[in-house]
Amino acid sequence: MKLIEKIENKIATIGVVGLGYVGLPMAVTVAKKGFKVIGVDVSEYAVNHVNAGENYIGDVDDDELKELVEAKKLRATYDYAELNTADVIMIAVPTPLDKFQQPNSQYVRDSVRSLSKNISKNTLIILESTTYPGTTEEIVVPAFEEKGFKVGEDVFIAFSPERVDPGNKDYKTNNTPKVVGGITQKCNEISEQFYKAILDAPIHSVSSPAIAEMEKIYENTFRNINIALANEMTILCEKMDIDIWEVIEAAKTKPYGFMAFYPGPGIGGHCIPLDPFYLTWKAREYGYHTRLIELAGEINNEMPQFVINKLMKLLNQKGLALSKANVMILGAAYKKDIKDMRESPIQDLIVLLEENTANFAYNDPFIPEFHNELNNKKYRSVDLDKLEDFDAVVIITDHTKYDYKDIVNRSQLILDTRLACDGIKSEKIVRL
Repeated sequence: MKLIEKIENKIATIGVVGLGYVGLPMAVTVAKKGFKVIGVDVSEYAVNHVNAGENYIGDVDDDELKELVEAKKLRATYDYAELNTADVIMIAVPTPLDKFQQPNSQYVRDSVRSLSKNISKNTLIILESTTYPGTTEEIVVPAFEEKGFKVGEDVFIAFSPERVDPGNKDYKTNNTPKVVGGITQKCNEISEQFYKAILDAPIHSVSSPAIAEMEKIYENTFRNINIALANEMTILCEKMDIDIWEVIEAAKTKPYGFMAFYPGPGIGGHCIPLDPFYLTWKAREYGYHTRLIELAGEINNEMPQFVINKLMKLLNQKGLALSKANVMILGAAYKKDIKDMRESPIQDLIVLLEENTANFAYNDPFIPEFHNELNNKKYRSVDLDKLEDFDAVVIITDHTKYDYKDIVNRSQLILDTRLACDGIKSEKIVRL
């Protein structure tokens, strides 16, 4: 039976390599559509939890995962050899940056190398990991060609960027529009049929994997640059004694030509802080310097220091030095109502507070403890029962679980970096 027919009849077996923030939600989405799914991960924690029906990703429903595992629609393994019966394999492994802000493609290389030894002919392989334009053709395709597979005939290869927005209540994996770019037209056709079978969203095919790879980078670079503009305007408005939040609200009244982006204490998550640098690295091969992208990164990276400087100024006005103050940080996750701490600005803020020998603690209802990669230290969330004892509260993440009226009433000073206290009138509140 042809691959497309297997997909249409939902008798195709689907492999998902990487069971993290992208892979596990995708595996659950596919299994819910009736396909048998085999997940592969190097993490003992991930494999054991999936096979026990125990969820560890915020955007996955605990009961759904358990039901799918019990129904034998989804299971996990460490062994790539178990994918030799898979008809479609999706790769969703990490693509981090190294200390020089250069892409580390080792996880992709290792995955495709292992897959090339274990797959059968007539298999569709889709890379979903965000990466630089050219990755699919430079890394994925050669790995299979070296094993004697002819792309477009024996195997079908495409790139389809993940679009995961942790905590988004409206758009999940299953209803977010999908972009896909195949090596050949046949690769595109099969990929499109596959995504139509598993998603309740439009599928947009493009002419090559490089287009799809660049599209994903462009999405997040767009956000990165516009956030940088909001942050730079905030720095300027601070000097001019102008409320940036009121400026943005006024600008939003224009019905065309303006899209609101907001300042903050720094950017977090795996996408916005990292993705643009895949492009700056790749651009060097072509002798081009992406000045705007790199400048945006510099501005955004300066925001934790801006927050600390503003906190110092506010404390000085009360006759307190930061080194003598007790500071409470509210929120550790990089965005509200999630458990994700990747690239969270709290990590930089803590380092800066320690450099200024400040006494501080943090609270986050979603993150009871965390390891700060920047200074290799562990921190634990504390209760808010003694909030009155702190000289200042800095709101880093605007979790909806917080009772902001109560926090304002019990605090001496609040530096609100997220407009969390909007609508509460108090002289204690200072906005970023």
